[in-house]
Amino acid sequence: MTRAETLERKPEAAALRRGWTTGACATAAVKAAFAALAGEGFSDPVTIRLPKGQTPSFALQRREQGAGWARASVIKDAGDDPDVTDRAEIIATLRARRDGNGIRFVAGEGVGTVTRAGLPIPPGEPAINPVPRRMITEVLEEGAIRTGRGLDLDVEIAVPGGAELAARTLNPRLGIVGGLSILGTTGVVIPYSCSSWIHSIHRGIDVARAAGLEHVAACTGSTSERTVQALYDLPDTALLDMGDFAGGTLKYLKRQPIARVTLAGGFAKLAKLAQGRLDLHSSRSTVDIADLAAELAALDPAAGPAAAAAVSAGEVLALAGPHRAALAARIGARARCTALEAAGGRLALETIVVDRRGEVLARVPGW
Repeated sequence: MTRAETLERKPEAAALRRGWTTGACATAAVKAAFAALAGEGFSDPVTIRLPKGQTPSFALQRREQGAGWARASVIKDAGDDPDVTDRAEIIATLRARRDGNGIRFVAGEGVGTVTRAGLPIPPGEPAINPVPRRMITEVLEEGAIRTGRGLDLDVEIAVPGGAELAARTLNPRLGIVGGLSILGTTGVVIPYSCSSWIHSIHRGIDVARAAGLEHVAACTGSTSERTVQALYDLPDTALLDMGDFAGGTLKYLKRQPIARVTLAGGFAKLAKLAQGRLDLHSSRSTVDIADLAAELAALDPAAGPAAAAAVSAGEVLALAGPHRAALAARIGARARCTALEAAGGRLALETIVVDRRGEVLARVPGW
């Protein structure tokens, strides 16, 4: 199942249960392991303080200890969010050292290593993001003050099966190899907020800029992405899995511009963009059929009434017959105008409209 298909399955219930990020789970596991290492035993459940002041408690899944080391784990609960890491075990192992170098983060099984510049963690480091690192460091410093134990520690975070889960994320494209990232800026997972997807888009732009790329492609899905990659022979680092988040992509490009941008997608998705919608998800925006019918009527007045009665953008496109390419070009041109406005006009931007098979219906040049 693709990420877009997963998001289509959003429940209708008004109140969705929130969950906890991998960073929050790792912090709780580290706190429990440090207490055991310091001779206090494993506190279960273990309570932590999140960046916004919440104090959730986590039950421990694993408690292990030996000479100079301790290990604890927490099962991640993503709430009602379709997170690939839901129910994953987040394991923290602390190993004492005596070299005076303080806390050192280590990637255990299933946690990736950064290999490309442009991410908030430098190449060669475990993919444990800055906020989780800060949360972990804070609980260790608090524990050191309380117990008097030093902080020469290797802090290893592991997620069994994380390498397989990471294949379903953008980590391989971002140059994070070997597993997942330990993420979270607030510690809380808000169901269907899609923050992790938008975060991945932004990091993809950062990696492309750091690599000196002058051309990237933002695509609504795998079909349009394959089409653009074939047209331009772009490297994977130049491909942005935009999905439905045109606004999140374009507004970030406004702040962090890249010289040339190809924006590609299916007719219905780009029709929404042409009509000024920056969130292209079916549950949050709909195609204005009357607007599409008017565009078709400008090309073929006889097709206007049937198009006005259509129930989908695909049906309007089918009714266009020999005017399909011209209709797609009109939509692509309008989509380009919306995109340029969202990006602050700072980009050379083209739009490409594709059909369900990946054939190019229209291409509106931008350079």
